[in-house]
Parts: sequence; structure tokens; C-alpha cells
Amino acid sequence: MPETSKNAGAVLPTQPRFGSGLWRQVKSLALYLTQTEVHTYAFSVAANAILSLFPFIVMMFTVARRVFHSTAMEEVIVDMLHYFLPSNQDFVVRNMSLLANPQGRVQIASVIMLLISSSGVFLPLEVALNRVWGVTENRSYLRNQLISVGLAFAVGVLAFLSVALTTAQNTVLWFLFFGKTNNVVYAFFGHAFLQISAAFFSVAFFSVIYWVLPNRKLPFLAVLPAGVITGLLWEGAKVLYVKLLPWLDFHSVYGPFSVSVTLMMWAFLTGLLLLAGAQSSATRYTLRLAHEADVEAAQKAEN
Repeated sequence: MPETSKNAGAVLPTQPRFGSGLWRQVKSLALYLTQTEVHTYAFSVAANAILSLFPFIVMMFTVARRVFHSTAMEEVIVDMLHYFLPSNQDFVVRNMSLLANPQGRVQIASVIMLLISSSGVFLPLEVALNRVWGVTENRSYLRNQLISVGLAFAVGVLAFLSVALTTAQNTVLWFLFFGKTNNVVYAFFGHAFLQISAAFFSVAFFSVIYWVLPNRKLPFLAVLPAGVITGLLWEGAKVLYVKLLPWLDFHSVYGPFSVSVTLMMWAFLTGLLLLAGAQSSATRYTLRLAHEADVEAAQKAEN
């Protein structure tokens, strides 16, 4: 029987007994990723993530233009979209920038769609993470909506912090290079700073999801390693996915719809990676608690 946790409605996740250490974690993770429901959760998250992505981009451009009135921030947003999106970056950036035209009214519709689709992202994620952590009771619909809105706001804040950090770094670089930005050295440092900001956003994003979404209190340090590892793996997986795209050749199969298919597949793989990180975090936490219990029992036996 699983051991009851201190949180109501939660039990320590039951992990298969494969021995101990890294090998046990790897086998547990492999079994988890072969479950049908895990792929169902990942596809659900992917579909709603695509619905959220474009309104989120419009909101980013709108805030940069109307709130901060910063052309430099707009340029950083464009650079980040080129960095994060696996393909068709120019097409997405051009059209999203046009939708964020100050004369248009699409911004209100974008915010509404973002609120609706974000709940579609976080609701199945909460159910999936609750199962990973052995939580037997999900949040109520209203509480889940509030959490979804809060997380959507938090992701937006993290994104703008990353944009602001990169903008500040670019400004400092501009002064250091006396405005002479058309050279290889400036481009190298500019890209390096962009990668650092992107890694910060990725790690923070996964860490916040792992900490907030499960319907139980978790120590932040229990999920932080998973957030760091998953965020960095996500960065590496994107590079690998981009290199594989010519071999996948979605355009030959889907024609003009290949843009959506490419993003959908990347969102699905992101969902799987996110769930894998959560499972790995829960396994390590359970093993650590079991080890601490064994040590405590051994100490009591000696006394």
C-alpha cells in the first residue's frame, strides 16, 4: 500500500520496484511513457497549446508597443520567436505582428482566447501531475480556472522578464561596442545572451508548472532539479527536432498546413517531455523519502 502523505487527498506515488538508483528511475520512466493516458494528456496539452500560442504572441507584441512603447523589446520578441519556434518563424512573426496593429481590435479577442485555451492546457496537466504525485482528488472546476489564469499570467510575466533581460543586455552591448553592432563579435555575444535568457525562461516555466499544478503542497526544492533538467533538455530537443524536420518532410504530406503540423508535433513532444520530467521528479522524491525512512528506522533500531 502507498504511504499516506501529510496532504489531504494525496498519497506518495507508488513506483515499480526495479532495484534502486538510476536504473530503477529509468525503468519507471520508460513504463510511464508507454501508458496510453500519458499520450492522451500530451495530445490534449499540444492542441490547446497551439490555440494559446498565437494569442500569446499577439499579447506580447501589444504590451511591448502599447505599454512599454519599446521598439527594442519588439526586436527581442522577434529574436526570441525565431529562437523558440522550430520552423516558419518569419511567417508566424510577420502575421502575428500585423494582428497586433494598434488600430485593430483583435487584442481583446486574443486575450479572451488566451484565457479559454490556457485552461485547456493546464486542466489536463493538473490531472496528469496529480496522478504522477499520487494525488487522489483534483481541484474543483472553479479553482482550476483560477489556477490556469494565474499560471497564464505568471508565464507572461516570465516571458517579459526574459525579454527585458535580453533588451537590457543588448543595450549594454550597444554601449560597449560604441553602436557598432555589425560585426561577428557583437553577434556572438548577442546570441549568447539570447540563449541565456531563453534558458532562464525554459527552466522557470517548467519549475513553476511542476510546483504549482499538483493539488498538494510540494517543497520547491523537490521539483527544482526536474525543472532545470527538463528546461535544458527541452532546449536540446528543439535543436534535434529542427535538424530532423527536413527528413520528416511535413510539407510534402500536408502542403500549406505543414506549419500547423510542425508546431503541433513540437507541442506534443514538449508535453511528453514535461510529463516525463514530472514522473522523474516524483520518483526521485519517493526514493529519497524511502531512504530517509530506512535511515530513521535503522537509527531507532540501534537505539
